[in-house]
Amino acid sequence: MTKKQRAALAVQALKKEYPDAICSLNYKDPLQLLIATRLSAQCTDARVNLVTPALFKRFPTLDAFCNGTQEEIEEYIHSCGLYKTKARDILAMCRMLKEKFNGVVPDTIEALTQLPGVGRKTANLVVGDIYHKPAVVTDTHCIRICGRLGLSEGKDPAKVEKQLRAVLPPEESNDFCHRLVLHGRAVCTARNPKCEKCCMNKFCKSSTVKDESTA
Repeated sequence: MTKKQRAALAVQALKKEYPDAICSLNYKDPLQLLIATRLSAQCTDARVNLVTPALFKRFPTLDAFCNGTQEEIEEYIHSCGLYKTKARDILAMCRMLKEKFNGVVPDTIEALTQLPGVGRKTANLVVGDIYHKPAVVTDTHCIRICGRLGLSEGKDPAKVEKQLRAVLPPEESNDFCHRLVLHGRAVCTARNPKCEKCCMNKFCKSSTVKDESTA
């Protein structure tokens, strides 16, 4: 079985298991998704979703953030961890959006990664969810599960992204990554994956119950 064939099976299995492929972060506009994703670094999406309502109420627009201070942003995001760095990045990001991008969140990975604190993971999420372009969000769930499936090798996010772009159908890649997050939390966990409950155990290279005829 080729990697593309295995990827196609994975796409279909996860689509059936998790028909609603939605982002775990709550947001109402591109800026909010950009900020929420920055906050999610080394922090759970659940924690971010608890923090952002008050943050976005206090700073409802790009101008509101630009006119704010790092110290005030820190107060709202303190429980997200690395809050000083994140607050600094959020303020600088918003000011660059206003000064360089006319207040509009860019629609390309190349432009988005110019923003302070924005890496390819965040950029892919924005490009995929907001602008509906092919995207591969290589978070920890994606890297872990795709490695176990045999779709990618290594743990470097950029390298894994490149490997997955080569085997995933472009129109499916963004939703596939959202489904990996759901599957990683419920079944293919980091320490004790529940292979017997996995919808991909017949073709996963790491499954303890795989069908040898399709391995």
